[in-house]
Amino acid sequence: MKKKDVQKIDALMDQFVKANGLERGLAEHRLMRSWESLLGTIIARKTKGMYIRNRKLFVTLHSSVVRNELSMIKHTLISRLNEAAGMKVIDDIVLK
Repeated sequence: MKKKDVQKIDALMDQFVKANGLERGLAEHRLMRSWESLLGTIIARKTKGMYIRNRKLFVTLHSSVVRNELSMIKHTLISRLNEAAGMKVIDDIVLK
């Protein structure tokens, strides 16, 4: 028995993701998951919630000190989060 048209599972998954337009959703998920690894557990513990809407990342924080610190590095943080996502997902971060 010969195997015809054998493909690797990762290639098939990539085809499925592209065919169904799921690239952006997966990139948003990667971005959200990278928050703790990029900023550390202390910042992650001060984060109440996050969501993305209209290419903006909305972050609710427990600490005003952390909010001020993050606002000073916002532009660097945007580029690092987009890099972790694998594509440009967000243009701005709104810290609440």
